[in-house]
Amino acid sequence: MAYQKLGRDSSARKALFRDLVTDLFIHERIQTTEAKAKEVRSIAEKLITLAKRGDLHARRQAAAFVRREKANEEQDAIQKLFSELATRYAERPGGYTRILKLGPRRGDAAPMVYLELVDQA
Repeated sequence: MAYQKLGRDSSARKALFRDLVTDLFIHERIQTTEAKAKEVRSIAEKLITLAKRGDLHARRQAAAFVRREKANEEQDAIQKLFSELATRYAERPGGYTRILKLGPRRGDAAPMVYLELVDQA
């Protein structure tokens, strides 16, 4: 499967995705470029599906990906993913995120979007 490099090497790209996914789970809506949102969307969908499984192995797999800079923030993201988001999307077979276009960014005219979770509380 093809993917976008986003002008970064593999470790920087993975760090970017980890940060964006963690922020998406905590805030339920993030503003980013369209290219980044399209790449992050598939990762977030897979992690929510993993959370719906709910077992210990799934929790450890998700914790291995979610950012760990601040211990309390990581716990918040993992806790919210497995308790709140997994129950919210229990009946939904997929399509947990949506992309809303905002228009070009001032400065470099990069297309900006909101990446958000559907059915927000």
